[in-house]
Amino acid sequence: MTKTQYQAQNNLEIFSTDVSSILNLPLVENGISAGFPSPADDFLDASIDLNKALVTNKDATFYGRVKGDSMIDAGLNDGDLLIIDKSLEPINGKIAVCFIDGEFTVKRIKIERKIIWLVAENKNYLPIKVTAENDFVIWGIVTNVIKSG
Repeated sequence: MTKTQYQAQNNLEIFSTDVSSILNLPLVENGISAGFPSPADDFLDASIDLNKALVTNKDATFYGRVKGDSMIDAGLNDGDLLIIDKSLEPINGKIAVCFIDGEFTVKRIKIERKIIWLVAENKNYLPIKVTAENDFVIWGIVTNVIKSG
């Protein structure tokens, strides 16, 4: 993963995808018990390549690291890594990475008639109404989140 020239002021770090490498990791294919522990060594015969599992369209996919707490109620925490697909249509209710007035931000998009709102998932932040005066682009739709521990 390489950092691109695009970096938000304080909202999101953007990275391009590198799917040229193959990294097959062990996979417990039959699930992992959330109740009583079970021996897992017997099930480690399968493997998974996260590039293939998480990146549907490699030419339109990039990564972004969350900065801040505006989306905590959607489960997006500071430091989480987002997988973002630029080829997906921005649909009402989806979480999107947007570029507005010189900064990247990740918000839930709300479309009402001809008005677009960028809605935070934290009651401490007000929705942002996108107007004709804004320099605004929806860069892509968040498809997956890799939690930062």
